Amino acid sequence: MVLPLGEFSINEEVEVLDESSLPTRTYKIDLIKGRITGFIDGRQAIEQSILVSLSTDRFAHLIYSEDFGFENMIGRERLFVAGELPRRIKETVLQDERITDIENFVLEFDGDNATVSFTAITIYGDVEVLKGGITIV
Repeated sequence: MVLPLGEFSINEEVEVLDESSLPTRTYKIDLIKGRITGFIDGRQAIEQSILVSLSTDRFAHLIYSEDFGFENMIGRERLFVAGELPRRIKETVLQDERITDIENFVLEFDGDNATVSFTAITIYGDVEVLKGGITIV
């Protein structure tokens, strides 16, 4: 291996881009049919990212990193779920660097299922999310 000798410097100016100006184009997934139906960008891409990350079991798919997906709450007591579910959802959603915070988190129980709604604060504006059917038993 040959290493450079002497001094060198980089004089090029580096342009810092605003994250909201970066492209977010991705495939549009029909989650009901399990098919790709086109392309989406911006806020729609973030909405889809949130739903996909909350619908994907964490550690279950080698294609995703250990940080992607949601740890299920099956078999947990309702009191535990009420305290832990908001933290797990926030941890899951904030893996996307385009999302800066979660607000207005509401958790409702219906038998053995939970429904959550929240507002994701993103670089493209606020995104309202409703996720039902989270099984706890």
